[in-house]
Amino acid sequence: MSGLDWGVLGATLAAIVLYGSWKSRGVHTTESFLRAGKDIRWWTIGLSVIATQASAITFLSVPGQAYQDGLGFVQFYFGLPIAMVILSAIIVPIYHRLRLYTAYEYLEQRFDRRTRQFTALLFLVSRGLASGLAIYAPALVLSAVLGWPALWTNFVLGATTILYTVLGGSRAVSRTQSAQMALISVGLVAALVIALVRLPPGVSVGQGVALAGALGKLEGVDFSLRFDTRYTLWSGLLGGLFVQLAYFGTDQSQVQRYLAGGPLAESRLGLLMNGLLKVPMQLFILFIGVMVFVYYQLSPAPLFFNRTEWERARSRDGVAVAQLEQAHAEAFAEQRAAIDRFLAPGTAPAVVAAARSELRADQARLAGLRKQAGTLVARTLPGADPKDSDFIFLRFVLDHFPRGLIGLLVAVILSAAMSANSAALSSLGATTVVDFFRPRFPGASDRQTLLVARLATAGWGLLAVGFAAFASLLDNLIQAVNILGSLFYGPMLGVFLVGFFLRRVRGPAAFWATVLGEALVLAAAAFGKVGFLWYSVLGCLVVVGLAPLLQAVMPAGPGRPSPTPSGA
Repeated sequence: MSGLDWGVLGATLAAIVLYGSWKSRGVHTTESFLRAGKDIRWWTIGLSVIATQASAITFLSVPGQAYQDGLGFVQFYFGLPIAMVILSAIIVPIYHRLRLYTAYEYLEQRFDRRTRQFTALLFLVSRGLASGLAIYAPALVLSAVLGWPALWTNFVLGATTILYTVLGGSRAVSRTQSAQMALISVGLVAALVIALVRLPPGVSVGQGVALAGALGKLEGVDFSLRFDTRYTLWSGLLGGLFVQLAYFGTDQSQVQRYLAGGPLAESRLGLLMNGLLKVPMQLFILFIGVMVFVYYQLSPAPLFFNRTEWERARSRDGVAVAQLEQAHAEAFAEQRAAIDRFLAPGTAPAVVAAARSELRADQARLAGLRKQAGTLVARTLPGADPKDSDFIFLRFVLDHFPRGLIGLLVAVILSAAMSANSAALSSLGATTVVDFFRPRFPGASDRQTLLVARLATAGWGLLAVGFAAFASLLDNLIQAVNILGSLFYGPMLGVFLVGFFLRRVRGPAAFWATVLGEALVLAAAAFGKVGFLWYSVLGCLVVVGLAPLLQAVMPAGPGRPSPTPSGA
């Protein structure tokens, strides 16, 4: 990066941190550490909810996902608007009326302590691991920009995030995320503009979109009923609905955002704001990735987007690298000629159809060569990552953005990392204190509880940094995060639904139904061939279906009837 880029990056991040520190001054009690304040408004809640979900993985991995598979990933979010309406109408009023710090407190009031703590444990495991992925993603940025080893970059970035969160707590998270979302919005618009401006002379935006459509990158909706396909309309509407209900209704990293302070109406409006904006936002980011794909069909693309690993492979086996690069250049030239025929004005429909078929064949050939490049990297560099999809957008930014904007885009990615990581670590610390420490030590002073909250936040941050060291073994980070959540969210949502709607079910039945539901989901993931979006449906339905059956054969246990939302 240039000196201007470093200046933009440093000034932007310093301004955000200073703003958050100024807004969160006076955090000296457990209450102020766990809650953002009663004056938080709905737009702040909405931006905080969006920013918590939109980690650095979103801006690194989603464009790479679109580059490889097109717009189909947007189907994952089709159930989100429905989930926001359901949560606002049914679940959020219950949480507000009970004045909860964490969602899992409800489960002890409704069932018993072990049901509460087992569900809280599922959250701690899933969110702790996901935080590691959220730290690793921006570490890729710093590693590529600074040339540092990714392992050390994980430690540096993780330590910064831990310090930022431990000092300010939930107040710092919520107040800072509004500024971070403003920066993220500016960066996304700039990224799309640059991708469009960089199209070669003589190629219009409309022609670029037509080319993307010819290569199958604009197929955003799959109406098939196949269960082994990850993203379809039905898996998004049904499986995605269950994932989003569980994530926003039972995952403390999100619950803490809309229960952090303020009246019920503000929380509801904040969630509905997220429901309106999230799908268009994800579609916008995916479209950026599609236009990056179009650019690299019209201009020579790297054979392997992780430049550092590719050059290391060249130093080990230069002959094999040169052969692949030659084959790639020849395939690109053939595809470029087919593109010219496809885009030529006034071309006969038969010629256009033939050119489209050639394009698909050439694209498959180029994809095969990219796969061979990854295999070569893995063979010549034991332990190296053979997958480069998370480097696609980053490579485009570093190679083609003007000075100053590179620093801005890196600041966007790091701001997203700070936002999501701080929210996750804050919720992990809060859950540890509220659901485990306080029940075990009810006589602890506020000063002791605050100290434990900060130590727990730091401890989970260190565990996340440790898991980040293994994140390079995963295929695509955005998919890895969603798969990880799907392994746990179904049973978590199921036990809450049992609590809300099955009034006769008591603690023992709810606990064992949740345990068995989680075991079945893990077994399906290990041995089955079902798309991961269906894991949440499976886990939830097993818990909801099994709990009343177990209740029928078990003695009545502790618990009380479900509170209903009507009195909210």
